[in-house]
Order: sequence, then C-alpha cells, then structure tokens
Amino acid sequence: MKNKNRLLNKLFNFFASVKLSIIILISLAATSIIGTVIPQSGLYEFYINNYGETITKIFYAFNLIDMYHSSWFITLELLLCINITVCSINRLIKDKQKFFSKHPKFNLSFFLKSENKKEIISDKPAAEILNVYRNAVSKSFSYSKTEKKNNGYVIFAEKGKKSALAGVYIVHTSIIILLTGALIGSIFGFDGFLNLAEGETASEIRLTERNEMKKLDFALKCNDFEVKFYENGSPKEYRTDLSVIENNKEVLKKSIIVNDPLRYKGINVFQSSYGMLDSKSVTLNFFNKDSGKNYLKKAKLNKHYQLPENKGEFIVKAFTSSYKFGGKNIGEVFLVSINLNTGEKYSAVIPVRFKRFDMMRDGAFIISAGSYDKHYYTGLQITKDPGVPYIYTGFIMIIIGCFMIFFLPHKKICIYIKTKADKSYILIAGSSQKDKAGIITIINRLASII
Repeated sequence: MKNKNRLLNKLFNFFASVKLSIIILISLAATSIIGTVIPQSGLYEFYINNYGETITKIFYAFNLIDMYHSSWFITLELLLCINITVCSINRLIKDKQKFFSKHPKFNLSFFLKSENKKEIISDKPAAEILNVYRNAVSKSFSYSKTEKKNNGYVIFAEKGKKSALAGVYIVHTSIIILLTGALIGSIFGFDGFLNLAEGETASEIRLTERNEMKKLDFALKCNDFEVKFYENGSPKEYRTDLSVIENNKEVLKKSIIVNDPLRYKGINVFQSSYGMLDSKSVTLNFFNKDSGKNYLKKAKLNKHYQLPENKGEFIVKAFTSSYKFGGKNIGEVFLVSINLNTGEKYSAVIPVRFKRFDMMRDGAFIISAGSYDKHYYTGLQITKDPGVPYIYTGFIMIIIGCFMIFFLPHKKICIYIKTKADKSYILIAGSSQKDKAGIITIINRLASII
C-alpha cells in the first residue's frame, strides 16, 4: 500500500511540475514550426520530387505530412491538458487555507513596512474614529475585523480574494476546454472539397488533409450555378443553388455565396471556387480575305467538318478555359486543326475574347469564335468541426477569467488607530499585487474621511 501511494505521489508531482509544462510548450511550438515549414497533406509524388525518397520515407514514418492529426501531436496536447489540471489541483490544495479560511490571518508588521500607506493626526477620540472607519470599511470590503491593541485599535479588511482565485482557475479551465475542442476537432472533424456541375448530385468528398474520399450521410445536388463578371473579366459574384438530399428526399434548399454557407447536421458547405467545364460545341466564323465573305460553321469537338468553299476540312480538337500565349493568359480558347486540299496542315489557336487574333496567321481564312455552350462547375469546401462550441466556450471563459484577475483583484487594507498625548494617530496602509493604483486611491479616500 505504501509503495502504491509513493508511486501515485511521484506521478502526481511529475504532472504538477512547471518544468514539464515548459517542455511540452516548447515541444508544441517546435512541432508547429515543423508543420509550417513542411507542406501538409500533399501528394506522395510531391514529396518525392521535392525532398527525395529517403526524406519522404521519414516524413511518412513520423506522419510529418499530416502532423496536426498525428498520434504523437495529439499525445502532446493530452499531456498539456493533464499537466494544467494537476497543476491547478496542486495549487488549490496549497491555497485552500489561504483563500477559504473564515478567519484569515493578518500581519500588522507587513502593513507597517508597506510602501502604500498614509499617516494622519486627528484631535478626535480613537473610539469615534474607529466607528467611522468600521462603517466605511464594511461598505467597501467583503470581510473586516477589529483587534484591540494596548494603545489603540486595528481594523483589517480585504476583498476580491475569491474572485482573484476563481479568475485564475477559470483561465486554467478555459485552456483545457480550448485544447479539448482542438482535440475533438482534430479527431472527429474533417475538411474536404467537392466539384459539382449543374444538375449533378454527389455524396462523396475528397479530404484535404488525407487526400482520400469520405462518404457523407446525405447527398448534395447543384440545381443551378451563376457567375457574374466585372467589365475587366474578373468574377464579381458566384452563387450556387444547392439541395440536400437524404433518403431520396430534398430536406433542405439554399442558395450560397462566399461567406454565406449552407449548414446541415454540423457540416458546413462553403462556396469556395468555380471553373469552366469543357465546351462541347462552338460556332466558328470563317472570313475569306480574298472574297470578303463570312461563313458560320457550328462544330462539335473531335468531329470532321468541311471548310467553306470546299478547301479542306477542320477539326475542333480541344477547349481550354485558360491558355498562355507569349507568357500572358489570353483566357478561353479553342484549338482547331486544319487540313487543306493542297496537303498543307496546321493548327490554329482561336481565343474567345480576341476576335482578330487569327489575323497573325497567314491563311486562306481568318477564324474567330462565336457563340459556344458554357457550362460551369461549382467548387465547394465542406467542413465539420465538432470542437467549435468548445473553442467558443474556452475563449469566453478566458476573457471572463482575465477580467476577474485584473479588474477584481485581491485587495487588503489595514487601519491602525493609536492614542498619544490626547491625539489620535492614524496609519492607513494597503496591499494589492494586481492593482497598486487602485489601492492608493482607496487609501486616499479613507484618509479624506477624517
């Protein structure tokens, strides 16, 4: 039994150590730096190309590519929670008598040596002065007592003792709640993305952290997607009309924009991005430089069509929403392959925005893109963090705790009244670790009463 108690005491003292707190905090700071330096949740090929095979194996062995979800990082957070809890209990045991005693002890010599004090001489009798200060102190302080001395009286008073102690433990508790929230979010939460075209429905998302698929308990359907542009072509607003499908029924419908997500069963669906799907058909304008005639040809991708005036054939090979020419992005383009009857073959880049672009090419026709089918997909960020309520609670508690520590501090006052040669000599002294200015104000106010 003694060996068991000795072991428990050693374990308690180990977790109550301030040194352990410092070691854990330094470890968390160092690992956070590592997590910032090493890109997280990348593809295996990315690490191989940038760091080499040996370093990549080390990254995967210690889970440094998903560090904040690794077992050893979670263990550090758990150790910090235990350390703070045990330190708080240890301090409470030591301060129990000091803060919860019904009859606290006061040391007169401590106040006599205090820097915060004021002395007054009065012609009034000591008994009258005693009654005045008793009434004044009882109104401002939660606890006071009077002691009779050989040559007079001493009034001791204090306030804010329990609020200061409570503030400290509220702050400690708030840190534990914050860490708990972070752990819950790390273990049970997720962050993923989903691209949906208009009319599509999906219930699986790709996780950002682990680069793997996750099935939701419901499906999301993109009913409609709309994007508006400024005159310079940059996006002004993009909006997605979403439906939540559960058990083959629509249970929720919402139109989302940036910073106005859909929320369902603790899961948040944010409007994150958008993109253009490959266009399947386009109307091309062929301008004959010799005759001055225009010809319109509607074409689908990867199908053969006759050139105007039977000069050969052309194929629309591809569509891309972003194309660089001369180092500059010229936007959406169609890539057209042309085969002339003369046997000549060449390719043409036909931008949507620049109608005269093809004039640079020396050919029988100047080609430009007309109308084409535009189809966008919406990029959704889908997150779940069940630790958020704990995070909010922790932050509120830490604000309350700090307010109690700094604005409701422990204050002590001593009023020593003694009689000598028909005169009353009054010493008013005070002490407060967190509010010296406040205690001086109280001393001056009490001194002005007489």
